[in-house]
Order: sequence, then structure tokens, then C-alpha cells
Amino acid sequence: MIFHSKNGEDEYINLLAHGCGQLPAAEFDYDSSNDPIVLRGILKHKIMKRCWKDQRDFYYMDTGYFGNTRWKQWHRLVKNNLQLTYIQPRSGDRWEKHKIKFQPWQHGRNIIVAVPDEKPCKFYDIDLNQWIDQTIATIKHHTDRPVVVRQRAPNRVDRIATDTLAQALSDAHALVTFNSNAATESVLLGVPVFTLAPSAAAPVGLQDLSQIETPYYPDQDKLYAWASSLAYGQVHVDEMKNGTALEIIEL
Repeated sequence: MIFHSKNGEDEYINLLAHGCGQLPAAEFDYDSSNDPIVLRGILKHKIMKRCWKDQRDFYYMDTGYFGNTRWKQWHRLVKNNLQLTYIQPRSGDRWEKHKIKFQPWQHGRNIIVAVPDEKPCKFYDIDLNQWIDQTIATIKHHTDRPVVVRQRAPNRVDRIATDTLAQALSDAHALVTFNSNAATESVLLGVPVFTLAPSAAAPVGLQDLSQIETPYYPDQDKLYAWASSLAYGQVHVDEMKNGTALEIIEL
């Protein structure tokens, strides 16, 4: 397995590699082997797209789906994709350890459009401003509800303290996003979602904006199965250190 750590400086790839008893690779020759590649960050898109083309396995690491507050201790680890886009049958034990409660579905007034970052726009080759304009136009074609565009606060401290998604969703009818992790948080907060690209929240949301007035409200059994699946699709930094991370997602 090749643990691709750019310039040997990727802290989390290095942790995972050492936990697996291997050394990270600051550089590697893609054609020198057919071993699975472990990489972190969506800007590794050229490698991922080549793996898809060649049907070569890779593991993608990025911010976890839930459980991170002030520090990023949880990281999603996905085989051959950016996010876990379907529900895998899994025990609820890892989910229950988070002690997160699903909030009751709310029925507010506004449509919140969570704008994607530049990185996924590059990955999917979309123009950000064009996406925003087209998305708002489509929403307004199907509803007269107010549309509120939310740009993610660049500072993580602000995102978890003074400019939180929970605050933005206080009077929300639904959240619309591209593939942002905001969709997962929105479902946990009781606001239905529409995802317009492959997303971890896809199994508990809709993708067709013509249904904006009638969002999907999954029942508790569906939500529990979904959250349990995601809990087995992310790992803690301690699990990277002790070498169990890859075992957990391969269960």
C-alpha cells in the first residue's frame, strides 16, 4: 500500500502509515506498481481520476462526517470515492459512542444554499458563480420561499462558535448544497437536504430541486442505519496510530 504524503508533511497520512507499520511516500511513481494508494485532500483529483480510469483501488481521507468540534480528531476514510454515498449495514455501536441526538424535523421558512468551496468546484470542473446563479434560479422556479446564500466562514473557530450552521438553519425549510459536509450536519439538526453532487447525505436527502416544497423526512430507523454506516466510514486519530483504522472501514 502506498501512503501518499506530499513532501512527507501530511500529518494524518503519516500517522496512518506508521500505524500500519509502513513509511509514507513523499513522492511515488504511479506506474511502478498497482498497489492501493492512500491520499488525503480533494486536490489529489488527478490521482483519484486516474485510479477510477484504471480501476485501481485507493483510499481517500478527509474531514470526518461528525464528531469534530474544536479539533479535527475524526477523519473519513473512503475506499474508491470521496464520500460514503450509500448505507452499509453496520452495528450502531460506533455511532452511539458519539452521543449525538437526532433533532426533530423542523418546518421553517427559508431555503439555505450552502455554497461549496473552490476545491470541489475544481474537482467537478464547475464554475462557482454559475453554480450559485443556476441553483438559485432553479429553486425560485419551484418555490417563492426566501433563498439565503450561506458562504462558509473561512475561520474554523467562527464556524463552530460565532457563525455556526445551526444558527443559519434556525428558520430553514431545507438546505441545498453541492456535496458539502453541511448536508450531514443539517440532517442531524433536523433540516432536510438536497444534494446536487455525490454526498454522504444523499441516502437521507433528495437530489431533484423540483421537489423543494416536499423534502424527504427519513424516519428514525433510516436515520439510525445511515448514521451507523457513516460511523464505520470515519476513524479517530488514535485508530490511525494503533493500526486499526483500515480494519474498521473494511469490516
